[in-house]
Amino acid sequence: MDTRQLKAFIAVFEERNITRAAARLHLTQPTLSVTIRQLEDELGTPLFGREARGVTVSDAARRLYPQAQQLLAQMTQLKAQFAAPQGCRPLTLGVEADLGEVQRVALLAHCRQALPQLLLQVLPGCHGELRLASEELRCEDELFLPLWEEAFVLALPQAAAAPGGITRLQAMALDWVVCPSHPSHQRLLAWLGGGGMALASAHQAGSLALARDMVQAGLGVALLPPALLRPGMGWLPLNGAAPSRRVGLCYAANVLGQPAVAALLHSLQGWPQATGRAV
Repeated sequence: MDTRQLKAFIAVFEERNITRAAARLHLTQPTLSVTIRQLEDELGTPLFGREARGVTVSDAARRLYPQAQQLLAQMTQLKAQFAAPQGCRPLTLGVEADLGEVQRVALLAHCRQALPQLLLQVLPGCHGELRLASEELRCEDELFLPLWEEAFVLALPQAAAAPGGITRLQAMALDWVVCPSHPSHQRLLAWLGGGGMALASAHQAGSLALARDMVQAGLGVALLPPALLRPGMGWLPLNGAAPSRRVGLCYAANVLGQPAVAALLHSLQGWPQATGRAV
């Protein structure tokens, strides 16, 4: 099993489509298909089922996926250690979507100031030895270091005209933009209580960032973390038990032995945002 096979497997698993995975890897479809078959032969088990409009994933593929990510990250780290200048500590940081820009920059600035010897590679999504993400996206076997907590608010297209918060009854009368696939959707339903039926005709977005765009376009209101709001947008606090989320670093236990990981995690123990408040 080599990096070529791991990258091919991860791309097909995430895209669920040979054509899109091949384009992502800049390969031809036949070359990618051969690579996947070679990996399946080596493991002695099918990983994907071929269908007319894509692929299905087997139980073996679901078990392999997190291990393949870790293996690829370790191989990348090993290569970086020998390619890096003397004294540098290579570290790959994955950054999940729907996080605030100010908070991302604050963490990167801390890395530069506290550990100038770090040689950072920052990638979008689930990559690297450490991953900046909300706690809901933590894998079952990962550890989690919380860095900040943020309460969701009701995002409005323009600055709020009325002071104070908003009640459940008032919220049910509004036009909504919701993210059914996002963990925050269940929190919204819980906050609304029996009023969840008010969202039956709501507009839908595939991410919090897209929901923000739809709110700004005037399609409705949405439950969003304040860090995602743009200048000029308004917001209202939610009366009652407002939904919140914790954001921090997700990592596997086996990366703690890497000097760069251990040094960064140690430096963050005293980071101001680790007390649980947003930047």
